[in-house]
Amino acid sequence: MNSIYDKLTTLDFVIVAGYLVALLIIGYVVSVKQRKKDETLFLAGNSLNWYSIGFNMWGTNVGPSSLLAFASIGYATGIVAGNFEWYAFVFLLLLAMVFAPRYIASKVSTMPEYMGKRYGDSTQNILAWYALVKILVSWLSLGLFSGGVLVRQILGIPMWQSVTVLVIFSGIFTFAGGLKAIAKVNVFQMILLIVVSLTLSYLGLQKVGGIEALAAKTPSNFWNLVRPSDDASYPWPAILLGYPVAAVAFFCTDQSMVQSVLGAKNLEQGQLGVNFIGWLKVMALPLFILPGILCYALYPELGSNSDLAYMTMVTNLFPSGMNGLVICVMIAVLVGTIGSSLNALSTVFTNDIYVKKINPTATIKDQIRIGRLTIAAGCVFAILIAVAIDNIKGQNLFNIFQAVLGFLAPSLSVVFLLSVFWKRTTKKAVNATLSWGSAFSLFVGVLYLWIFPADKYPVWPHFLLISFYIFAVLLIAAVIISLVDRNPEVNVSDETDIPKTSKKVKVLFGLLGLTIFVLYLIFNFH
Repeated sequence: MNSIYDKLTTLDFVIVAGYLVALLIIGYVVSVKQRKKDETLFLAGNSLNWYSIGFNMWGTNVGPSSLLAFASIGYATGIVAGNFEWYAFVFLLLLAMVFAPRYIASKVSTMPEYMGKRYGDSTQNILAWYALVKILVSWLSLGLFSGGVLVRQILGIPMWQSVTVLVIFSGIFTFAGGLKAIAKVNVFQMILLIVVSLTLSYLGLQKVGGIEALAAKTPSNFWNLVRPSDDASYPWPAILLGYPVAAVAFFCTDQSMVQSVLGAKNLEQGQLGVNFIGWLKVMALPLFILPGILCYALYPELGSNSDLAYMTMVTNLFPSGMNGLVICVMIAVLVGTIGSSLNALSTVFTNDIYVKKINPTATIKDQIRIGRLTIAAGCVFAILIAVAIDNIKGQNLFNIFQAVLGFLAPSLSVVFLLSVFWKRTTKKAVNATLSWGSAFSLFVGVLYLWIFPADKYPVWPHFLLISFYIFAVLLIAAVIISLVDRNPEVNVSDETDIPKTSKKVKVLFGLLGLTIFVLYLIFNFH
């Protein structure tokens, strides 16, 4: 086992301890200020500006899973994972231009509340419970699982112990400070993360002997974003058709991602924040994927253990003290991801289930108390699910992540796309897709990941294509249900006062789109 523990010095431990104490103090200070203002823990009092939103969304999106998983896939297959960051531009654009103006115009604090305004209470209920499941599985448990993999690599302790330690610390932090504390700390943590990863890439390039030497030591297809349709790992049809299903659900409808935009001072700040995360995603190649490719050139002996790529680079290239800093960044990013998802979990349960159904007269104190109980329950569930994910065989970290998201996403993508783009969508269609459609999608996911795993049953198509097929079936079903509905209950919300998008936002998105188009040309026709 590549144990970092042996290479850690007293200096490393001092840095880690100091960092953890600083995090808790920040959480405590922010929570004391909040009590004085009587703010809830949830939307940061609509005070977030563009860079807080961008860094916070990116911090929520870039867990240790990104560091470990992107390096892992970089080691195994090269830059193809860049698609998952650069192709995201299309869906960030959709969020900024189509979804965000509607969300902000409807003055909601959660996604279930938004759909409830359109289709009534039953839809809000189904979506609230589905959102809870999605946050628990795709955010909390996957984030915890990747963090557990990291802690296990460092300390060599079993998965359940790793995740328990992580969840207790993240829970205390979220418990103390809420979204505002997370948003404040995330800006600093993300800058630290950029510095550490760029330093790692720089040191790796120096050791290999530069870009040309790296290209000579890696297979030529490592540098292609678009792979042929018969490629075993990432054929282009799977990415082109399958990725959008997860991306719409992830960027446009996910409470953990959208929550930062809903907490914006105004629409323009929200849209500029979404644009900013797009620019941050452009940096995915030097930050996350390149360390994995460098590891392939420097330490080819890892072989199929590609999940160790990032930490192998760290322990071999960084001096004493820097290892401690890297562990700090990892813990920080983890706390950001787990903290944001715990916060989203408590927001949805408190606003959409507790206040709406159980205790409509709840005071702010009641809401904060229930929010905190939800956080505690969420921690316990997440540990159990993370241990179950650890039992998925034959997949690397990145694929597990994408596959789980791919099975959670289809029903959400169908419902939100139809609601916005087709006014004829009925309540029956929405409710059927969210309940029966989700159940069907999750059932297929359990078959694929646990019961008939793809490494033993190669008849399965690529997991991204499975996600697309489920999406297509649910979309057709929803359209048919809407059309044959005898007494349709359709969209009831009035959306005449949707705020206009400023010219500045349009120009910045145009520039971002052009940059990504050029990158695709460079990395395919060289």
